[in-house]
Amino acid sequence: MADAKVIPFDDDRSRARRRPGGRADGEAAAVRALPGPQQGPQEPEGSQEGPAPGEAGEAVGADTGGVGEAAAGAGPVAGGWERRLAGGLAFLRRRITGDYEVDEFGYDEELTDQVLMSLLRPLYEKYFRVEVKGVENIPAEGGALIVANHSGTLPLDGLMMQVAVHDHHPAGRHLRLLAADLVFVLPVVNELARKAGHTLACAEDAERLLRSGEIVGVMPEGFKGIGKPFGERYKLQRFGRGGFVSTALRAGVPIVPCSIVGAEEIYPMIGNAKTLARVLGFPYFPLTPTFPWLGPLGALPLPTKWTIQFGEPIPTDSYAPEAAEDPMLMFNLTDQVREQIQHTLYKLLVQRRSVFF
Repeated sequence: MADAKVIPFDDDRSRARRRPGGRADGEAAAVRALPGPQQGPQEPEGSQEGPAPGEAGEAVGADTGGVGEAAAGAGPVAGGWERRLAGGLAFLRRRITGDYEVDEFGYDEELTDQVLMSLLRPLYEKYFRVEVKGVENIPAEGGALIVANHSGTLPLDGLMMQVAVHDHHPAGRHLRLLAADLVFVLPVVNELARKAGHTLACAEDAERLLRSGEIVGVMPEGFKGIGKPFGERYKLQRFGRGGFVSTALRAGVPIVPCSIVGAEEIYPMIGNAKTLARVLGFPYFPLTPTFPWLGPLGALPLPTKWTIQFGEPIPTDSYAPEAAEDPMLMFNLTDQVREQIQHTLYKLLVQRRSVFF
């Protein structure tokens, strides 16, 4: 499989969208030899006027963008099915030939949109039945830092927040999450995290993404939040030293508080096997009512009902550049964000009818 084209990250634009240039003669000949919709110029994926193969595998005319005679005679259902098939084949061809883009952080937007979000969406829509509120508080353009509570033993809350922004924001924004070091040393998980747009939780990477106009997500509680006992659910842990506030001040972007209800109960953590955690190199080893007692079955999360609420943004562009070095200001803003998230959590818990409904 050919390597993807790496697009240098451009701080003056939110995302590089240039198509890669030339291709080796052998690769180009192989692509031209492919049948059907690969012959002509490609249409954007998901377009209602995209190419679709005809009855005898003939290429669709590029000037009309219509379907073949057989598809046209079969009605809109057949045409839609053939367009999806053509789009899927075109996607596979691009993956095989390396005709796709990643940025220098490893983010693969096409793979995220077409595959990763599709895999997470059933969990989001059918299993956790996530309700999203206040997504319009995320700016339609420019950078913003989303700060959320963290819980659930496994970091599914970050993934569900990513789907919420991707599927519900009116401007179709993408969320780039800051993840712990552990994520990037685990095999397979490391590659998937990079492809999905996540990057190491360091100030340099976060600031660069924000300055380029990206939406960045951070969960300052870290392992203290995700691995806390069930008895401390929905009680926010310490938000570190306010590094996320300093990053937002330097980039001059708003901070959007985010409160997530429902994640605390997916794996009720009633114990922590600390010795085993040290042996495995994990920050904790959870003991729940089902894990490890039921084996792999015990690793299934409980189907709780989730609510994700994005709060009113807190602007930072009115502060002078040197404000990022003011510890008192950072403390006050950190406390303001934390209190807003905690207050919203309590409000959502009062409104919740049931953990599961």
